[in-house]
Amino acid sequence: MNKKLLITVALAVSVSLGACSNGSSNDHSASVPPASPSPEAPSGAAGSSGSGNAADAPQSTPAPAEDGGPVFAAAAVHDPSVIRVDGTYYVFGSHLQAAKSDDLMQWTQIASGVYDGNPLIPNVKTEMAEALEWGQTDTFWAGDVVQLKDGKFYMYYSVCKGDSPRAAIGLAVSDSVEGPYKDLGMFLKSGMWGQKSEDGTIYDPTVHPNAIDPHTFFDQDGVLWMVYGSYSGGIFILKMDPETGLPYPDQGYGTKLLGANHSRIEGPYILYSPDTDYYYLFLSYGGLDAVGGYNIRVARSKRPDGPYVDAEGQEMIDAKGPAGSFFDDKAIEPYGVKLMGNHLFQRGAGEAGGGIGFGYVSPGHNSAYYDAETGRYYLIFHTRFPYRGETYEVRVHQMFMNEDGWPIVAPHRYTQEEIGEYAADGIAGSYKLVNHGKEISAEVKEAVAIELEADGRITGEAAGEWRLVGTHQAELTLDGEAYKGVFLRQWDDMAKRDVMAFTALSGNGTAVWGTEVVPKPE
Repeated sequence: MNKKLLITVALAVSVSLGACSNGSSNDHSASVPPASPSPEAPSGAAGSSGSGNAADAPQSTPAPAEDGGPVFAAAAVHDPSVIRVDGTYYVFGSHLQAAKSDDLMQWTQIASGVYDGNPLIPNVKTEMAEALEWGQTDTFWAGDVVQLKDGKFYMYYSVCKGDSPRAAIGLAVSDSVEGPYKDLGMFLKSGMWGQKSEDGTIYDPTVHPNAIDPHTFFDQDGVLWMVYGSYSGGIFILKMDPETGLPYPDQGYGTKLLGANHSRIEGPYILYSPDTDYYYLFLSYGGLDAVGGYNIRVARSKRPDGPYVDAEGQEMIDAKGPAGSFFDDKAIEPYGVKLMGNHLFQRGAGEAGGGIGFGYVSPGHNSAYYDAETGRYYLIFHTRFPYRGETYEVRVHQMFMNEDGWPIVAPHRYTQEEIGEYAADGIAGSYKLVNHGKEISAEVKEAVAIELEADGRITGEAAGEWRLVGTHQAELTLDGEAYKGVFLRQWDDMAKRDVMAFTALSGNGTAVWGTEVVPKPE
């Protein structure tokens, strides 16, 4: 196969399994239909080109739980990017999907689908005609909303052809976070074959970005940045003008942070932590569909524009496939702290609850939020589920910083839990353990049974030691590997009760989760 043909095939496969896929193999089949049904709205996930698995719409006012436990209401927003306005959390994603919540548990779908009548852009077919024509598409991909100095809300939208990196990022503005948004036009393009790209050189998909997946944020000095990119030439960051929301001139595509040669890395999101004084770059590796092995990674830097490193001190700029390769997952697997991937806490015989258990398939394209008032960190992402195909929903988990200054994610979804003060004798007991590993794989990692013995030993299907440090810090050694994290009590929605859980990270960036086993009531 000649080089030109190889690159063409690589691009077709790469983008068709990436964030701007429009192939049926990656249909964003949602668990809810559009909030405002329209004859022009597609079935399943709004904007997907394949068939959907639409189910009942989420309830905006859920009935109280009969058991007195937490109450959840579902929303389907693929690639959710969070913004908080007047105490309400909003997430914006692909296909002009959006939802809102006051508590990160009960979500109300407010928009879904690229059709005239979507409240975000009511006349979308005419208002956004130029962008849709450039992207040769009928939908929008991951977006992001930020409020600038003028008090207005700016939506960074992206369009993508789907079988090539012909894509663009544009800007729309509104006086209200819920819209309607008015298009200000595209400002960054990619995939212009045989033509000069944004940096003045002929566009090269192995070097230059696929211009989608924007996240715009202010750093601690008030400087506005936009990080973006998916597959192709990697992840880039641009310095932006806070007056206009547009990039400062003469930057080309900006500074490259990582990736190249069609490595499956996308969905960048940057969050600053005042507790550690680091900027954390969240990423998704793999393919977004149920067999794509999507997983969430993180790296950190003292500067928003890098360089970023992982827990082993590896430079993330080296996370890329070799020249001439594509989809070389083995080349990028060692880089980045893997926070979560496919997993299942399967329910065993004699255990409380019903069904097969609980877990996620291809969790990814996250955003993150730090609440300065409470000091809490949240990870917001979409996920599919074991044995549920391409159905997806928004999930929120609380995060913590471990002793080494790395984010760790609580095993159960957020229910307003507060980490507390615990005693060792209240922690010892039977647990299910998931080791997320570092692989990019469609395999669903099933939990193993372990016992946290009262004498500090770990026995069962993994061996080692455990220790409570202070009031809730966790130190574990599992099969010779040391992990640092936290213990906390969380709501187990399968068992319908509070349980002890733990989350911890190793020195090489591997996460483990544990959750207490609850016997079935007699």
